Amino acid sequence: MIEPAEPSEAADRLPVVAISGPTAAGKSGLAMALCQALPEGGEIVSVDSAQIYRGMDIGSAKPDLEAQALVRHHLIDILDPAEPYSAARFADDAKAAVADIRQRGRIPVLVGGTLLYHRALFEGLNDLPPADAALRLELESERLRIGVDAQHARLAEVDPATATRLHPNDSQRVQRALEIHALSGRPASAWHAEPTAGAGVPGPVLRFAVMPPEKAQFDARIAARFQQMIDAGFVDEVARLRARGDLHLDLPSMRAVGYRQIWSHLDGDYSLAEAVKRGVIATRQFAKRQMTWLRSDRSWTRLEIDEGKQEPVALAGVLNAVGSSQTLGKR
Repeated sequence: MIEPAEPSEAADRLPVVAISGPTAAGKSGLAMALCQALPEGGEIVSVDSAQIYRGMDIGSAKPDLEAQALVRHHLIDILDPAEPYSAARFADDAKAAVADIRQRGRIPVLVGGTLLYHRALFEGLNDLPPADAALRLELESERLRIGVDAQHARLAEVDPATATRLHPNDSQRVQRALEIHALSGRPASAWHAEPTAGAGVPGPVLRFAVMPPEKAQFDARIAARFQQMIDAGFVDEVARLRARGDLHLDLPSMRAVGYRQIWSHLDGDYSLAEAVKRGVIATRQFAKRQMTWLRSDRSWTRLEIDEGKQEPVALAGVLNAVGSSQTLGKR
């Protein structure tokens, strides 16, 4: 973990650039181009709940060693897949990384599609009841016994607002909402409506959402990218993780999109072709949730990149915004 740098008024005037968007939308390419084009130079802070884990490289689309040699990356490969991590911990780690980058006169570029992490850093978190390991085991046993639809229906009875927002297959968040209600007697939606604390980083923050302009092309791109991961050895990567013996599908790391489907194939639940099909569908559903979240949050400036064709235009717009923020900061 990076130790927080000593605060500096000059360093805090350097802008922080955040780039998010749905999976496979072109965030990483834009972030790399931006870091290399910035006069001061930029460094990337990963905002991805899978890239933090060692050994989860192909399925998380982790930047390869060549990319990491060109641009310094932070918060990649910091944990073993068996270890827990949280949005609150990410916010602390990201703030330390941002301070360190700024203190060296460079611009932090936060890139990734884990929107809860972005929210934790820039808007803070509600003071939710802490996790209860025993209750989580009960809820997971319930899911296995009654199924995701019935468990989602139970959530709808006690917290209709959260149930409306969550898909039944999003079992991790459905169970967390049920856990919050069981522990506090209040729906999760009521907790989330309260003011947050611990938000933000000092100085200017520029937030950009990379959004695909055309659904059919984007769906095809997701399918092609999943097949590319298979061709690159994704099945072997999951097989190595599975062979360790200490990992299982209930861990947050193994709930990452794609990993669960390939693991189930290795368990003999279905063929590789079926696993790929299910992985593509799960990825599209995940991307749809990401886009819904970003469209509802007006703090993000939308950028359209279609197969990289608009990347130069998007890059020019981000560079212009960075330059303008620095000019204002010097006044």
